[in-house]
Amino acid sequence: MSAATEKTYDVVVLGAGSTGENIADIVVRGGLTAVLVEPELVGGECSYWACMPSKALLRGTEVLAEAQAVDGAAQAVTGEQDVDATLARRDRFTSHWDDSGQAQWVEGAGIDLIRGPGRLDGERTVVVAGADGHETRLTARHAVAVCTGSLAAVPPVDGLAEVGAWSPREATSAKAVPGRLLVLGGGYVGCEMATAFRAFGAQVTVLQRGDRLLPNAEPKASEAVTASLRDSGVDVRLDTGVTGARREGDEVVLTTSSGEFRGDEVLVAVGRAARTGDIGVDTVGLEPGRYLDVDDTLQVTGHPWLYAVGDVNGRSLLTHMGKYQARQAGAAIVARARGEELDTSDWSPFVATADAAAVPSVVFTTPQIASVGRTAAQAQKEGLPHRVVEYPIGDVAGASLFADGYEGTAIAVVDTDREVLLGVTFVGTAVAELLQAATIAVVAEVPIARLWHAVPAYPTISEVWLRLLETYRG
Repeated sequence: MSAATEKTYDVVVLGAGSTGENIADIVVRGGLTAVLVEPELVGGECSYWACMPSKALLRGTEVLAEAQAVDGAAQAVTGEQDVDATLARRDRFTSHWDDSGQAQWVEGAGIDLIRGPGRLDGERTVVVAGADGHETRLTARHAVAVCTGSLAAVPPVDGLAEVGAWSPREATSAKAVPGRLLVLGGGYVGCEMATAFRAFGAQVTVLQRGDRLLPNAEPKASEAVTASLRDSGVDVRLDTGVTGARREGDEVVLTTSSGEFRGDEVLVAVGRAARTGDIGVDTVGLEPGRYLDVDDTLQVTGHPWLYAVGDVNGRSLLTHMGKYQARQAGAAIVARARGEELDTSDWSPFVATADAAAVPSVVFTTPQIASVGRTAAQAQKEGLPHRVVEYPIGDVAGASLFADGYEGTAIAVVDTDREVLLGVTFVGTAVAELLQAATIAVVAEVPIARLWHAVPAYPTISEVWLRLLETYRG
């Protein structure tokens, strides 16, 4: 074997998904050199197998439902969704799983790219194995950033590994719709894919081990999604643990605490696991397969040259939070490279404070669930003084104009000592577009008294803010 090629950069980034791309871009803009190491597609999970394709699969269903909810427009909707056209549109959003455009952006940003599996090999060192067997040995002057993300978790169910189960990747990249789809797991991926494939005509069964779907959401959000899925024809089974799986010809059979369920495909959507099993973390004293523990600057505990950014640290497994962490970590790496003293207090430019206090998320089910900050259960668990305020969104004039018979709920969790918002959840059609205002209010800790002066335009759904404040004041 020929000798390894040796290269040195200021920053070496393992993983060229959206998190890795952003951290590399930040440090290069800050005057440092950077290289991305990627064994798969540049752009990562979100671009090809998660956010973009899943939302492209769901958008047609949303548009049809919105049109059908407005008298006058509903009469114009005389056909069914064209599934083939929807799948083709999904393919366009993934660039047909071709990353040449993303790679071109990387080059234009002044970032080097090395393709192949990379692994740590001691302090500040990464080794990349090329397809031809040649190794490239990279040394980082200032930092190695691990941005390898997460992978689908597989529960220890007897026979599950042998039945050819779908992970979320296979679901979002499916070329055809199965006649019967079994969904193992009732989190956001399971609920979104159940929504999509039911709308495409599949018979869908959701098997959830716990007593409710979306267990981390406000209970009313879980109840609304469960009712909607059932109304659409999805068989939702709660408190149903899967104990075995087998193939009988082309059929998948799942054995559960509630009997046997049969389908053509089974989607396993029970959560995520850290992608650290084969990247050499053991060479620096860390345990493979586990999330990497970091401080608020995303620096790995006990390793001042090593950063773990995005899903790989387990703090908040969302694309936009990975990008946020990348901005904060990138700024910290640049500042430390310059010898600057970092301000590590909450909300400084170098720390990811929002991970703990203000994570926004949207579940693109019918109805949508948009939330930021703490739920009532989280506030209770943390011992924070709080009051929960609710208001039916359908009672707002803008909502009744948006859709006939609009149903939804706005839920605010208010810190009763400081009179600021701890968290907000919206349940209803198109509520994702309400979320940024709530996020700003939570992050900025805008006093309730000042929010009274944030006048919502009439008639819009945003008028629900005024109604929440009126309900709080009583």
